Amino acid sequence: MPRQPSDSANPLVSTYPWRFAPDGYTTRRQLRERGLRPGGQPVAAQVMRRHRGRKAGVQVAYLYRIDLAKPVRPMTSRRCGALALAMLARRTCPECRVIYSYCLPTSLGMCILCAHSEEQRVA
Repeated sequence: MPRQPSDSANPLVSTYPWRFAPDGYTTRRQLRERGLRPGGQPVAAQVMRRHRGRKAGVQVAYLYRIDLAKPVRPMTSRRCGALALAMLARRTCPECRVIYSYCLPTSLGMCILCAHSEEQRVA
């Protein structure tokens, strides 16, 4: 039975306790596991839980109806190429132009070597 707490993320949809969503509703990740996507449908319900300890507050997961979900669009060669270029940009340092085998930290905006060399110049 749905409830409407006062601190809900979206007061216009039904709210259920964590892990008690009715059949026929899933999250985006669960839809993706089934090879589906929301397909433009609005959020049908939500599940909520309170955090204790370090993460105080409320965690919300939005639910979508399975019967209204659409199949995932197939990966095209152009989309695959665009994704490869985007990942290459995340692995390339803008300062020294070296391509790394991992994504560079966004907090630094460059590779660790370039970031530390600038700190040493300032100090």
